[in-house]
Amino acid sequence: MPQREAIVAVLRRNARVLAIRRGPTVSRPGYWQPLSGKVEPGETQEQALVREVHEEVGLTVSPGAKVWESETDDGLFRLHWWTADATTGEVVPDPVEVAETRWVTAEEFLALTPVFEGDREFFERILPGL
Repeated sequence: MPQREAIVAVLRRNARVLAIRRGPTVSRPGYWQPLSGKVEPGETQEQALVREVHEEVGLTVSPGAKVWESETDDGLFRLHWWTADATTGEVVPDPVEVAETRWVTAEEFLALTPVFEGDREFFERILPGL
């Protein structure tokens, strides 16, 4: 089965990244992660990033750069990690998908539990160099 494409939004504000806790109705509820979502047919990764961020937390962002690629632990999705500037605006989580949000440093993210291994790798290995 071919992998689906998804984006991960590394939303940055004052040296922190937005982490969300997955809502009760989505798969793997309760996990902390950066905001993410599927790339819809006909959509670019940049368009998916802008749409998903707006849908999930109400922010309007401009895509920065693609900084990493990984896959989900079940192998179903190839994840395209993009930075985005979220310097202004109020975070308004969609309660269906997002249980909680926090602006975190890499150290703070790594102290959250549970988190996915791939996300842990990003915050340990990739983010410090960005």
